[in-house]
Amino acid sequence: MTDRLRNLVKRLEKDPSLHEPRNLHQRVEALERLEAYLVDSPEHHNGIHERAAVLSTKLETANFELFDNIRREIQRGGGPEAMRSWLNAIDLPHGEGYDYLDELIIGILQLEEPGVSGVPPDEEMVFYQPTPARHIFDLIRRVALTERDVLTDLGSGLGHVSLLASICSKARCVGIELEPAYIHCARQSAEGLNLTNVTFVQEDARTADLSAGTVFYLYTPFSGSILRAVLDTLRHEASKRPIRVCTYGPCSPTVAEEPWLEAADPPAIDRIAVFRSRLE
Repeated sequence: MTDRLRNLVKRLEKDPSLHEPRNLHQRVEALERLEAYLVDSPEHHNGIHERAAVLSTKLETANFELFDNIRREIQRGGGPEAMRSWLNAIDLPHGEGYDYLDELIIGILQLEEPGVSGVPPDEEMVFYQPTPARHIFDLIRRVALTERDVLTDLGSGLGHVSLLASICSKARCVGIELEPAYIHCARQSAEGLNLTNVTFVQEDARTADLSAGTVFYLYTPFSGSILRAVLDTLRHEASKRPIRVCTYGPCSPTVAEEPWLEAADPPAIDRIAVFRSRLE
């Protein structure tokens, strides 16, 4: 194990490209491999652990510098330009796992760990997980948000979708979330980035005002009668204007059965589904 760690450190130390700002993917992979070896191998043999730790610190510093530079651009109002190359970096996203783009988003959004939940558990409310960043980027590219759009994230959690969409587009973005601790974290992130086109509302999605939304997003935040009530509300909104409904996770097949919606794209496994309301 130690020999493999030594060979890895030697190879990484000789690769100057790892320290170039845009090579986040390679740095994250290198850091993960270093961490795995450091955890599993004993601390001895010619200071190799010290060299590995120094190298990890240098790579992490390069990441922090990248995140800080992007944050400054966003704070100055240059979010779309600062994020353009990351939007174009992804291939067709698959699966629910997380990757280096999530490290990027964590570094940019700087969401604080939420406090104790203030909402009693409900069997129809699904355990919260953030949408993987590559899927959010994919969604932003496909729906082509403009200044005329209002993206509404139903069950927004910590606000990843609403925050990223507000950074990458001129659309107005709204996160609707019942958990007050999540709302607090999301608002702090938006304030720290000087985002003025995103708001977070602490409210039940069944009773929230959805009259301004043009694009709605659901990462299966709830099921059963709650999902049914929200879909009925969205159908009522669709009777007044065209809307799009974007879903990810187990709720997608349910939404696909709604007769007032049609798929905007051919179905794809493990990818956000985009539906548009049918003309009546």
